[in-house]
Amino acid sequence: MVKSLLSVAISIALIAVGAFAENFYVKNSFDDIIDFVEQIEIKIEEKTVEKDDILSLQNLWISKKEKLHVFIPHTEIKEVDLWIAECVTYAYKEKYEDATAKMQVVKELCEQIPKSFLLRLGNVM
Repeated sequence: MVKSLLSVAISIALIAVGAFAENFYVKNSFDDIIDFVEQIEIKIEEKTVEKDDILSLQNLWISKKEKLHVFIPHTEIKEVDLWIAECVTYAYKEKYEDATAKMQVVKELCEQIPKSFLLRLGNVM
């Protein structure tokens, strides 16, 4: 009986630590992207953004998403993919208002996606 209770307690502890580590990693990954997006938003508003800036964001996202596929659904990742691709296109065409709008959506997605994976009652049910 004691071994069973100990096994259950250890299992719960491992799950809790794993959930914490997952949330920490996902949030930090998206925070890195948000920081980069904010830097590019400033450049877009000043109309000094260059193709390399947007491509750097896209490359950062590609490097992050390879690991994020383990933790979050592919649909969430695909959505960010599409919005960033649109940002690249608008920046290339020098449609700065449209690029700014898309960047704001990317930023909002990067803020909201990690929240949907927190261990909360609303997310569990």
